[in-house]
Amino acid sequence: MMMGMRSSRQTRRLMERMGLRVEEIANVNQVIIRTATNEIVIDGPSVTLTRMQGQDIYQVIGGKVSEKDAVGKEAAIPEEDVLMVAQQANVDLKVARKALEETKGDLAQAIIFLAQRKAT
Repeated sequence: MMMGMRSSRQTRRLMERMGLRVEEIANVNQVIIRTATNEIVIDGPSVTLTRMQGQDIYQVIGGKVSEKDAVGKEAAIPEEDVLMVAQQANVDLKVARKALEETKGDLAQAIIFLAQRKAT
């Protein structure tokens, strides 16, 4: 064995003595990362959890990555916004939600859009 090289067993023991614990999370099918504007989906990744000084660090490796726009999804529009647009534009909730979806959640634009549509 070459000088300075360690076996994985020795490395694991050294890490444990330093308070560092690494474990593979088994059977992970999908990891989803949601931001304010999009959703990143990673199918079939390898996920490792490292615990160090009271902190958990998740490492996601590999997998098929896809990204989708979260703006305009029904769940992305808060119910209070739908209610406000419905009241301000004097329309039902379904019409208010559709206007918000078309304006990507912009309250003012949705109200103006509905007001202009009523005027014609």
